[in-house]
Amino acid sequence: MADSQTQDLLERNAERLKALGHPVRLSILRLVVQGPEVGTSAGDIQDHVGIPASTLSHHLGCLAEAELVQVEREGTFLRYRADFRTLRLLTEYLWKGCCSGGRKAPEPEDRPKSCCGAKVR
Repeated sequence: MADSQTQDLLERNAERLKALGHPVRLSILRLVVQGPEVGTSAGDIQDHVGIPASTLSHHLGCLAEAELVQVEREGTFLRYRADFRTLRLLTEYLWKGCCSGGRKAPEPEDRPKSCCGAKVR
């Protein structure tokens, strides 16, 4: 990957993590991840987090801008779904090269049993 692509990916992931760095937004995302496949309504989210609609709108906007949630209008209702593709890419980015010490990452079967704090059974 070229340097500019690496930098772009770093900045994009930093923005996503920044969006998750607020307790309310993290709570919202967990609720949406655990919600129904069709999405969670803004009203249900508001009931769960207990904040004013304008504040909720701000937090949902941050999550949507970071591509962590997708929004879909259903009449007068807004439904929010987790963007699982983006979440997977973000977690893969965090784990890439795990336990490699900056070298080429070992294949999962070659990693030490204590790698990443995971207990191998």
